[in-house]
This record gives sequence, C-alpha cells and structure tokens, in this order.
Amino acid sequence: MKTLVALAALLLTLNACGSDGEDAATDPGPAGDSPAMPTDPPVPSGQVRSAHLATVMDTGTPELCLGPVAESYPPQCGGPAITNWDWAQHGHDMFDEQGDIRWGTFAVTGTWDGTAFEVSETVPGPLYDAPAVEPSTMPTPAASYSEAELEAVATEVRDLPGAQGSYSNGTTVTAEVMYDDGSLQAWADEEYGAGVVLVSSLLVDA
Repeated sequence: MKTLVALAALLLTLNACGSDGEDAATDPGPAGDSPAMPTDPPVPSGQVRSAHLATVMDTGTPELCLGPVAESYPPQCGGPAITNWDWAQHGHDMFDEQGDIRWGTFAVTGTWDGTAFEVSETVPGPLYDAPAVEPSTMPTPAASYSEAELEAVATEVRDLPGAQGSYSNGTTVTAEVMYDDGSLQAWADEEYGAGVVLVSSLLVDA
C-alpha cells in the first residue's frame, strides 16, 4: 500500500503547484504511516466451525478446502491438514472416491491452531441445512479508490496470514482468510480506510 500512498502524495504535490490558490485535492486514503501487515494467523480460543460447506480432499493426507475448488474430476483444491479425519466414520454414499483419492463436502466443527484442523463434529453435505444468512453490516467505504487501486489492494491482501483468496467488485475488496478474530479486519480498516476491505473469515466461532 506504500506505493499507492506515495503515488497519491506525488499527485497532490503536482495539483497544489498548479492550483493558483484553488483548494488543493485531499487524499481519500488513510493518513499517517502504514501499519505493518500481520504475519501470524489469529488463533481462536475455543472451537470453530466452517462458515459454509467445505470440501475434504484426500490424496494421501486429508485436507480442509475452504477456498476455491477446481471443478474437475476428481476436484482439485488445497488447505490445511485435518489431523484426525477417518473416512470409515462416514458412509460411502456421503463421499466420492477414485482410486486412492477420496473427497466430499462437509460442515465441520473443531479446533484450529493456525496450522492444522482437528475435527470434533461433521455434517455431510447432503444432510446439511445451511443457517440463515444475516444481512451484511459492512460500512460505506471511508475512502475512494480507483478500479486499478482496488485491484492492487486485492493483490496485497493475499499476503494476509491464512489468506485463501481475494477479489474486487469495483467498489470494495473481499479478502477470504481461514480465521479472523477481528484483528485482521482492524488492520485492513487502518491501512485502507473503514469499509474498503471486508475480511471474510471462513472459520467462525462455534
């Protein structure tokens, strides 16, 4: 983000030099030094659950795929290891397999230590009843960014700890992470301005 701030400062200087007393433009972004991006993933104090159905992919080690899944056969995805997954606890009609590869969709509950997931409860996709989605409370963006700037922001937030993907909708940026206790959102609000980046936690407190 420092590159964007430097560019904005240069443009402000040029505008001020040619304004002949007119009001100078103001930088829509947050002022002051940029806070350092967090490097350690937030760790919940208790159990968490998947916010949506997740894909459990097993090509040798069961992994919890909360991010994008390639629509191939078998599907392709990656994620943190599930330390205690046992396919024998799930009926054969609840997952697919091809050779030694097994996969299925599940809602999972368990513990997340920032690196691996230990499952305590699962609901297979065919039996899952999705909870009602609460309306978004995302505030109106406090700063205005161009489409190119938002794409740059989307690229930057892919370095957040636990990031699974990010995208811009032309007005704001959504950054999907494994888990956020609120600290990642707080950093994004301070770095880019409130309402510019929505940090979406794929694991939520149970």
